[in-house]
Amino acid sequence: MTPPPTPAAVPAPWPATARYDLEPAPDGLGLVQDLLNTVDAGVPRQPDLLGDLASAARWANDATARWSAVTGRPVSGIVLDSAGLRDLRAFRDRLWQEIDSRLRAESDPGPPVSGPADAVPTGPRRAGAVLRLDGTGAVHLEPAGTGADLLMSVVLAALFEAQLGDVRRRLKTCRNPRCRVAFFDRSRNNSGVWHSVRVCGYPTNLRAHRARRRQPD
Repeated sequence: MTPPPTPAAVPAPWPATARYDLEPAPDGLGLVQDLLNTVDAGVPRQPDLLGDLASAARWANDATARWSAVTGRPVSGIVLDSAGLRDLRAFRDRLWQEIDSRLRAESDPGPPVSGPADAVPTGPRRAGAVLRLDGTGAVHLEPAGTGADLLMSVVLAALFEAQLGDVRRRLKTCRNPRCRVAFFDRSRNNSGVWHSVRVCGYPTNLRAHRARRRQPD
């Protein structure tokens, strides 16, 4: 008797984004979303996956394995040390702030708000990469480096590719200030503002409605 075929292995989900029961961003952009979602976010609050070296190492290995499964491109194991983890946290926080600031500027245009004069530098925003020509004549952007530098290179390459495909603008942060979850907006006109209407949209709108009713005429 011929044995039944072995079912194909189902790749593990994006480890950080899966905590919020979200459909991930497409292709390599899912890694960018997953990095953003390592923050202590959500309702109720989830812990920061970059809070300590052991947790960060697990996330980095799981997330890059998922990136390889999604893109079909290998990436060597990510080995983090304390200095690399500090740089990675700073990189993540700067990326989150820039996306959040862009969304706020789009919804409420006005003069830019500068940060405090003594703001702490937020870490590197550059990473190495290699342009590779394949056998068909197509050019590929390949991440380069080791440790945290390699991981940041993969993230920046994914952002660049999403920018070329005009989907980067659909990666957003939830408008609920109590939340912070990053989501991919699949609405036709890119008008979504909540990572979940049920979890954040309805409660936030209800609080705003009650506050307006309490105001004197």
